[in-house]
Amino acid sequence: MVAHLHEPASAGDGPVLELLAAGSIEVVGRIPSSNLCLLVEVADADVSEFAVYKPQAGERPLWDFDPGLHRRERAAYALSEWLGWGLVPPTVVRPDGPVGPGSLQRYVDADGGVHYFSLDPNDPALAGPLRALAAFDVVANNADRKAGHVLLDPDGRVWGIDHGLCFAAPLKLRTVIWDFAGDPVPDDLLAGIARLAHDAPPELADLIEPEEVDALQARARLLARSGRFPVDHTGRRVPWPMV
Repeated sequence: MVAHLHEPASAGDGPVLELLAAGSIEVVGRIPSSNLCLLVEVADADVSEFAVYKPQAGERPLWDFDPGLHRRERAAYALSEWLGWGLVPPTVVRPDGPVGPGSLQRYVDADGGVHYFSLDPNDPALAGPLRALAAFDVVANNADRKAGHVLLDPDGRVWGIDHGLCFAAPLKLRTVIWDFAGDPVPDDLLAGIARLAHDAPPELADLIEPEEVDALQARARLLARSGRFPVDHTGRRVPWPMV
């Protein structure tokens, strides 16, 4: 049995990223999903991590997103880290996965029965991270934030997963996180959003299209200017199924 890395904060992502980027990959099983999604174990020397592997070869064709959703998974991690919010588990792109190029994301050992609708957005321990996730979805234009894409790990940390349908240039926001609609965006989040309005993670240029980077910054400018979480006046900006 090999040891597993356990770093609860973003500051400890370095060793995990290195392992995900270079370790050997062994398929453990399949995770139910509309696209091919595999649980794998990534190992190197005396350390290993479970990870979620999403190969491009297993994607269903979509009319509004080009093939290569795994790159958007990495882009979401890069954006979250650049903002300093630490919402997305460590994620890399592996060109040499068992089924070809795809993303590897550190597996979050969370209770499968707990999801966004199980959480109290007014809980002081959760309110900050959940608001950050709501703001993240707005600027990233997340088209598929289901309740089951919000995880709570054993340390009580909130994570967002499944970001393959983010960063489209046209508005496609669909999310279950509307509890904060109309509320002021906290100042600490606005600081990062304002910076994003004029700058962007350089890595995004290699992961999404130039017009998508421009649209990301335009959404950041709009949110920074309004200073409030958007309101869904249509009632239609929710994914289906919601969990």
